[in-house]
Amino acid sequence: MFWFGSKKQDAQRPYHIGLALGGGGARGFAHIGALRALEEYGIRPNVIAGTSAGSIIAALYADGYAPQHIIRLFSEINVKELVDVTIPRNGLLKFDKFVHFLERKLHSRRIEDLNTPTYIVATDFDNGKSVAFDRGDLAIRIAASCSIPIVFPPVEIDGIHYVDGGVMRNLPATPIRDLCDVLIGVNVSPMHNDTYEQNLLSIANRAYNFLSSGNVFPDMAKCDILIESEDVSNYNVFDIDEQEKIEALGYQTTIEVLHNLPDDKKKLLSIL
Repeated sequence: MFWFGSKKQDAQRPYHIGLALGGGGARGFAHIGALRALEEYGIRPNVIAGTSAGSIIAALYADGYAPQHIIRLFSEINVKELVDVTIPRNGLLKFDKFVHFLERKLHSRRIEDLNTPTYIVATDFDNGKSVAFDRGDLAIRIAASCSIPIVFPPVEIDGIHYVDGGVMRNLPATPIRDLCDVLIGVNVSPMHNDTYEQNLLSIANRAYNFLSSGNVFPDMAKCDILIESEDVSNYNVFDIDEQEKIEALGYQTTIEVLHNLPDDKKKLLSIL
């Protein structure tokens, strides 16, 4: 599925191409395929925003990792190496190992050190609002952006508790809409009424799907080019082992969108 918006171009905007990567757990591997396809067309974003899984891919890419290196990075680890089961109080799983993993793999320690300007979107759980971090400790802010309520505990930063950015803004177009001439959005949480089981993880997954897929529409409308695969909804947020199939979906969908762009859009992206 693809959709083209129409936005008035503003010569005063600081960046030409912006890229918004949405949340979706394991479905976020589609972002890697999207980046691979964009690179094949010679398209590199000048500013990136990421929510939840999108924040991980955005940070790694902005840190200098090529798409093929990102997929290799995750293919070499087991999800059990990144989380610990804990006694339920404010979450089922602990994020400490995940934060340490990010700290080991990221060259940049702070958001403002990344090679490409990047915004990490999380939800301020204490004050009920979406927040886009553009500076500060990178790993802990990515963890905050990925902290699915119930599954993971809220992440405290400067005395405020944050949870998954997808709770309020799963497609982070708004934070960078006014900063770029052309905004590409990649939504990996299309609305889908899938089946579920009567257990905590399945219920949490379904609740997250409703939250994240339902709040993307205002941000979808702000994108000049929207990339969205309906088939990615066949996977749930915990399908980590399906990364290669999900990555391939992101690649195929993006190639289709770019191939079918009207000439005016191709001209804006300099791919005529």
